[in-house]
Amino acid sequence: MAELLAFLARELVDEPGAVRVESEERHGELVLLLHVAPDDVGKVIGRGGRIIRALRTVMRAAATRDGRRVLVEIAE
Repeated sequence: MAELLAFLARELVDEPGAVRVESEERHGELVLLLHVAPDDVGKVIGRGGRIIRALRTVMRAAATRDGRRVLVEIAE
């Protein structure tokens, strides 16, 4: 899961080396914390939140295969 999110995020940003994904369990859900360079946060969020919404949708669909719930958060 984390590898998929990291791959997608690296394709969106100007500094792919700064992309890092941490995963943790919260209340039975997998939470993926996406770390990007400060200048790339806007690119990951997108206009009106479209990009992050799309990333969350893709990750939710991938998690369904495993029968899990996943949340994607941008860490600051």
